[in-house]
Amino acid sequence: MTETATTARRTAPGGSGRPLTEAYDTALLDLDGVVYAGPDAIEHAVESLDAARTAGMRLAYVTNNASRPPRVVAEHLTELGVAAEPGDVINSAQAAARVVAEKVPAGAKVLVVGGAGLEEALAERGLVPVRTLAEEPLAVVQGFDPSVGWQHLAEASFAVQRGLPWVASNLDLTVPQARGIAPGNGTLVAAVRAATGVEPEVAGKPLPPMHRETVLRTGARRPLVVGDRLDTDIEGAFNGGVDSLLVFTGVTTPAQLLAAPAEHRPTYLAADLRGLLVPHSAAVGQPGGGFGCGGWVAVAQDGELRLTATGEDRWDGLRALCAAAWTALDAGGEPVDGRKALAELGF
Repeated sequence: MTETATTARRTAPGGSGRPLTEAYDTALLDLDGVVYAGPDAIEHAVESLDAARTAGMRLAYVTNNASRPPRVVAEHLTELGVAAEPGDVINSAQAAARVVAEKVPAGAKVLVVGGAGLEEALAERGLVPVRTLAEEPLAVVQGFDPSVGWQHLAEASFAVQRGLPWVASNLDLTVPQARGIAPGNGTLVAAVRAATGVEPEVAGKPLPPMHRETVLRTGARRPLVVGDRLDTDIEGAFNGGVDSLLVFTGVTTPAQLLAAPAEHRPTYLAADLRGLLVPHSAAVGQPGGGFGCGGWVAVAQDGELRLTATGEDRWDGLRALCAAAWTALDAGGEPVDGRKALAELGF
């Protein structure tokens, strides 16, 4: 088991001989699906974050959701019992505003398709948010907000058709809510893309502008990305060359993890944010074949994953299955069937 895992191309989950709160100086935490779902805290999140902070880990909240300003997000976290200041929150609106500011003169007007989070981020960069093309903006920025409707999308489409630079805060197709999974900014961006035939420049996870914004604002030296989405949180960590922890309190399922390509493979995995507080066992190759972790041994054989030995912690079993599945996927190019093995683990 390694002391701290590396960010090289991953064929198995890594390990840490120390709790992750000791191995990393800063946790870069996603919010939706990790800390809360809609207005409510996710089980174990509040106490786990409090324990991580007490252990000396800095907590920064990094979200693709551009609808609310950092001040409002910090207030929401505090109401849930998570101590947070506005400076602890970094969102894709801030990353998008920095990208826009590099394209237009200081004081330029920018057409906003989104909410107050985008407006405040633009103002922070010395730009003037406007809502109509008649106000002569020099760029368009689009982010998620529940208020966005047809008129806003049409206004953005007209502006993009005129050739204005178009920056999207993120392309998340969905956003977790208390009642279930709802359409996200990527769904709304797709409407403008369909109307114009133009692709936006994207600032949020998993792309470099968001990682740059996060590092600039936190000063993290040994960051750990914590998220629930393979295509944003984990891929963003991969692109930034930093380690990651996947938690299963949001949108990703164990079956999706087994089929993950290299850029979607986390360093660590855990049921929830309690995974920050403990060491992590590594999945390692076995002399007789297959991969073992915590007493479990998994092999990929005849297009199927099988467990040939059992342990106590089913998450160690999932780590072993990941190692067998990812190795087989890289060798053969096709995912192996893990349904039976996952059922044995209770997933």
